[in-house]
Amino acid sequence: MVLVKRVAIALLVCLAVAQFVRPSRTNRPVSPALEINAVQSVPSDLQSIFARSCYDCHSNRTVWPWYSHVAPVSWLLTYDVNEGRREMNLSRWGTYDKSKRNKLLGETCKEVSDGEMPGMFYTLMNPAARLTKADVQTICGWTQSSEQGLAAEKPRNRRSPFALGQLDPAE
Repeated sequence: MVLVKRVAIALLVCLAVAQFVRPSRTNRPVSPALEINAVQSVPSDLQSIFARSCYDCHSNRTVWPWYSHVAPVSWLLTYDVNEGRREMNLSRWGTYDKSKRNKLLGETCKEVSDGEMPGMFYTLMNPAARLTKADVQTICGWTQSSEQGLAAEKPRNRRSPFALGQLDPAE
């Protein structure tokens, strides 16, 4: 019995000390011109799905819940948000080139269809973030039409080096 009390006290002390090791929970400034809805056409129903189920991990608009202040959950949550932003950041969509956008669109449909996104831990703590079949269809329909739109998109009108007099067309 004494051993159980000592172990319990040791665990409580470790948990208390862990509260002083705080990860950085930050939201970088958002440039509206780089957000996904500024770069691509995103219907309002899809914007609400993104806000409800994706933005906390895949944008700079994370809403940090109360439990993000409690170690060791705070460590896991901060890691997940940083990884999510690294993989795809909807607040920085305008910085991705066409091929990266196409790749992310395809992966998004696959991951929501397979039930990989949003993550199980996230939906456990945020039941409203769960995607319905209709949500998945909305996301996949949009990603597929966006992929087709990107494929058909003409390259940006860049000035030719010949027009700028930098190169001689005869060379």
